[in-house]
Amino acid sequence: MTRWWSQTAGGLPRVFWYLWSATLINRLGSFVAIYLGVYLVSVRGLSPAYAGIVIGLHGAGSAAGGVLGGIVADRWGRRPAMLTGNVAAAAAALALGLSGHPAAIAALTLLLGLCLGVARPAFTATVIDVVGERDRLRALTLNYWAINIGFAVAATVAGLLVRVEPLLLFAINAAVLLGTAALIGLTVPESRPAPVAVAQVARVDSGGLGTVLRDRVFLTFTALTGLAWLCIESSAMLPVALQADGLPASAFGPVIAVNGLMIVLGQLFVPRLIGRFDRSRTVAVAVVVIGAGFALTALADAVWFYALTVAVWTLGEMLMTPSNSALTADLAPAAQRGRYQGVYSLGHAFASFAGPTLGGLVAARFSTDVLWLGLFGLALLVAAGNLLAVRPRARRITALRAAAAPAAPREAAALV
Repeated sequence: MTRWWSQTAGGLPRVFWYLWSATLINRLGSFVAIYLGVYLVSVRGLSPAYAGIVIGLHGAGSAAGGVLGGIVADRWGRRPAMLTGNVAAAAAALALGLSGHPAAIAALTLLLGLCLGVARPAFTATVIDVVGERDRLRALTLNYWAINIGFAVAATVAGLLVRVEPLLLFAINAAVLLGTAALIGLTVPESRPAPVAVAQVARVDSGGLGTVLRDRVFLTFTALTGLAWLCIESSAMLPVALQADGLPASAFGPVIAVNGLMIVLGQLFVPRLIGRFDRSRTVAVAVVVIGAGFALTALADAVWFYALTVAVWTLGEMLMTPSNSALTADLAPAAQRGRYQGVYSLGHAFASFAGPTLGGLVAARFSTDVLWLGLFGLALLVAAGNLLAVRPRARRITALRAAAAPAAPREAAALV
């Protein structure tokens, strides 16, 4: 076990562990995003329809903030984006908890999503900056593990807080965001590549999104990732399927808990399992597993069977997520990592909106069985797309490594 832990977590730079701790702390207190819908309906007395719009605004703000944050991270630095985003998000969270007017709640929710989104591309870019290419897969896996541990704990604690004093959701969330900013400010140095390295890797760079938006290989990768996540986000329709089978909607809790439990207990074993395989092919296999899990859902008729289907598609998610994160790092020029991370985040933002929305429409118009089988078909198409992209991505990665090679010694020296 000691040897396994050393191979899983050993040898990573100290700065990475500061970032990992910041991730864990941040997610441990992410109460607002988790319980916003419950708060708006049960505490503020807003209609479910309006609550849905407000939650959608949070997602829209996060998407816009991700793009903006990527530009800030590349132009002015990782630290300004992370510190400004977290501090501003803390102020927005506290103001949201104190607001009662529906319009103010909507505006502050949009602002909160925007501020949180600003910090995220810089955070991931910093991890990529400070961790060597050989260790990035396991570093990104460890970070994903921290996110899920934090989410699991936050979901439990938030349920208690909302019954004791709803304002605590926002006050503690704000305090945690300020704590995250303080930890980063005190321990994480600026890691943006030095100007010399930037000039060698990207000779023509206006600082905008033009380079990313002209990168067809990366945009195709982002689109395929968004479609894969759309399958996972469509799991929001599981309560509808449970009820259609005569099972209580409350069964959704233990069924979906399988997802978090598997990720927390098993995610750290994934890097050694997939590290030696081509990442695009790994993603293709993972997406087929995800699709198979949802295809099985069409056959489920008992709680244990639904839990089994969640276990299948969760296995695919565990294989896909670190591989996609590593591919994002491989496909992004060092000088533009922030912007690439920002654009990449749009795929997940799209899925967060489209998965429940389109899933609900298909389930209502046809049936949940049609939805699950349709997701299986979509997963097969996404897998095929990843297989077709193996060679273009390999050529792109080879070209980036060749261009970055002369700059590597200077960049490494700048981070010491």
